[in-house]
Amino acid sequence: MPENTNARPRSRRRGEALISAIHQAVVAELAEHGYAGMTMEGVAERAGAGKASLYRRWTSRAELVRDTAYSLLRDSGGPPDTGALRDDLRELLGQTARLLGSPLGDALRALLSEALADPARAEELSSLSLGMGRRMMSEVTARAVARGEISADSITDTRLDVGQALIRDRFLLRPVGSADVDEIVDTVLVPLFHSPVARPGSRS
Repeated sequence: MPENTNARPRSRRRGEALISAIHQAVVAELAEHGYAGMTMEGVAERAGAGKASLYRRWTSRAELVRDTAYSLLRDSGGPPDTGALRDDLRELLGQTARLLGSPLGDALRALLSEALADPARAEELSSLSLGMGRRMMSEVTARAVARGEISADSITDTRLDVGQALIRDRFLLRPVGSADVDEIVDTVLVPLFHSPVARPGSRS
């Protein structure tokens, strides 16, 4: 078996330093081999870690890829704060689109495809994805409320989920670009957050 020239010497990194190295190795392995060719062994070698240390934290490559994706979103600087709702939404959805356009996005597409045959896994992926997106959207819209741009009554969980859901839906079929982001923000999200919520029993 040929020697892996990308492998790093084993180190004594622990905790967050080790996890960060592993996440970086995942991205590099995906870029070089794609999701089909990525292995836990390859990630461990590239990160200079023991394979056992990976399996103690992640039971499968699917779980590792998923965790890497959410880590990158968390480390992207958090929800943008440009001073205007429209620009914040464009930046936030743009972050998601760029992640999905990377090798990591290709892996997530493969995970979503696999999950279609497993309702439990599909629900888990949906829950994790919506949770992260909703938290960031909550921060962006809360700042818009504080600036007086929109009313707090215009915010619901469903409305917070719409933008990220549309990005993911398009991503499953084709690459998502800045034009998609602008269209979703300008024709869906901005009008939505500027309109009142229809209450049960109310008349339009």
